[in-house]
Amino acid sequence: MRQKLAQDEISKKLIILNENIEISWHQVENSIVKEFLFKDFIEAFGFMTKVAIIAQVMDHHPVWSNVYNKVNIELSTHDVGGISNFDFELAEKIETKI
Repeated sequence: MRQKLAQDEISKKLIILNENIEISWHQVENSIVKEFLFKDFIEAFGFMTKVAIIAQVMDHHPVWSNVYNKVNIELSTHDVGGISNFDFELAEKIETKI
């Protein structure tokens, strides 16, 4: 069963998630978010396609947007009303698709 994480747990997990990446994930209210930048639209769309497959397999779908070479992703576990380990699992998988 998924559970909403406490603020101190979220802070610790963000530090671990952001250890070796250039642009960090951060918390905005009840979500973790990140903006990804790519060379062009095709590269951004290819990334989104890879993430869509992962999200579908996990049955955990992000709130996201794309404008040309930018992809904004927002992760939150809606059935717990906030951030859970499930969001960090998806964020880690997303980082492998860059």
